[in-house]
Amino acid sequence: MSTEFPWLTTILLLPLVAAFAIPLFPDNKSKLVRWYALGVGIVDLALMIYCFSSSYDLQESTFQLYDSYAWIPQLGLRWSVAVDGLSMPLVLLTGLITTLAMLAAWKVETKPKLFYFLMLAMYSAQIGVFVAQDMLLFFLMWELELVPVYLLISIWGGAKRRYAATKFILYTAAASIFILVGGLAMAFYGETITFDMTTLGLKEYPKFFEVLVYAGFLIAFGVKLPIFPLHTWLPDAHSEASAPVSMVLAGVLLKMGGYGLIRLNIEMLPNAHVYFAPVLVILGVVNIIYGSLAAFAQDHLKKRLAYSSIAHMGFVLIGIASFTELGIGGAVLQMVSHGLIAASLFFLSGVTYERTHTLAMEKLGGMAQQMPKVFALFTAGSMASLALPGMSGFVGELTVFLGIATSDVYSNSFKVVVVLLAAVGLILTPIYLLSMLRQTFYGQQNSGIVIESYLGDAKPREMLITACLLLPIIGIGLYPKVVTQVYDVKTVAVAAQVRNVLPVIAQQQPASLYATTISAPSLASSDAVEIVSDR
Repeated sequence: MSTEFPWLTTILLLPLVAAFAIPLFPDNKSKLVRWYALGVGIVDLALMIYCFSSSYDLQESTFQLYDSYAWIPQLGLRWSVAVDGLSMPLVLLTGLITTLAMLAAWKVETKPKLFYFLMLAMYSAQIGVFVAQDMLLFFLMWELELVPVYLLISIWGGAKRRYAATKFILYTAAASIFILVGGLAMAFYGETITFDMTTLGLKEYPKFFEVLVYAGFLIAFGVKLPIFPLHTWLPDAHSEASAPVSMVLAGVLLKMGGYGLIRLNIEMLPNAHVYFAPVLVILGVVNIIYGSLAAFAQDHLKKRLAYSSIAHMGFVLIGIASFTELGIGGAVLQMVSHGLIAASLFFLSGVTYERTHTLAMEKLGGMAQQMPKVFALFTAGSMASLALPGMSGFVGELTVFLGIATSDVYSNSFKVVVVLLAAVGLILTPIYLLSMLRQTFYGQQNSGIVIESYLGDAKPREMLITACLLLPIIGIGLYPKVVTQVYDVKTVAVAAQVRNVLPVIAQQQPASLYATTISAPSLASSDAVEIVSDR
């Protein structure tokens, strides 16, 4: 056991352990349960901030705050958790958004004890995914997160909640089988059997084996991200989920897919990444164009925001496949930025629904006169989502663009096509977001919509939640270093690792890897090609 205090283990297990005290609360003390769950979230977030500010070295690219204990020796399963520059900002994002989501659920009256129990259990599982260093532990945390989300949608969702929840669990549970199968295949390959993710990344795998495992992981993480055409569960889940659940779904759960692609696909299977990188770029462009066009076609407020999330995740795919530290760092920044922006917009859509009892934009209109504060906050969130300079969305997307545009791996013609098509998404985004604002808040108010008089405009609690999300959005937009300094060293190391397995063309021809074709070359097809690896 570590001689130091097990910070990460405490941060991970605190919400789950605290959740098991909720059944002991009296059934008629719903307010007490709310304060208790919120207090646990705040304490856990405070522990994260204290731990990372006092014990984490931003100049180290390796894992830190490592806790490792024998858990189930018969299965070779260890409780191994650690953080680095890739996982630490996502852990903080999880703490902030999940805590705010519990505050957003303040008015839940149906089975509040079960609701907050599931929220706290999900809180732990999300953190577990980002800090797990054992493949089986990673899979267990990935699966543990699915059950609370399914129940939160199916019990507290809208009219079609069971359909949406069932579709969510079928897609994500079926896809996660690929994580288990791929992890077991890697663990049992070779002379030593191990589930330690660092050791698995150091093994030498045959090319065909590595490509198959990479493809399996891509499907699993592609469903969660989500990648077209594995995305269809997301709009249904968002449209039926309550606002607090949508906050976590868009703010944290989608980021698990991007995290998995970097942690497992790039770091552990870099040779296969050489072959799949152009595919990821193309899928990213498809996500951007398709998500933007589909969003414009939606009349349902939350479905429009859901397709917007699909489009924004396309930039993450492009950044991941750029082979540059700027692009990979941009992907991480885009995940953090989108988590904050999407959480604020889905929360405000819930605030609007609570007052109007509809999310059909054709039935809304003129809400700005009745709810000027909600209108102002919604406008600020939309401006961040359409990448207005001075907000985090602009910095994240710009960094991804620079990463792919400056990459020396792809041919110029391929990069021009990618940048131009992705730029079309930047044009479409203001169109569907500004159209959403116009339909919802401008024009004449629908005479059939009666805003609940006792609710009126945004209340202090709702203002606080939105402010806690908008302040970091603006702060990152004005001073990106507050986030980039956390992961810079790590993304440089990841980019160097994946570039070291690229075929190195002879010195007299230091051209790009895809100078003549966008299909990956054979890694052992020529004497002029040498594999250089420091793994």
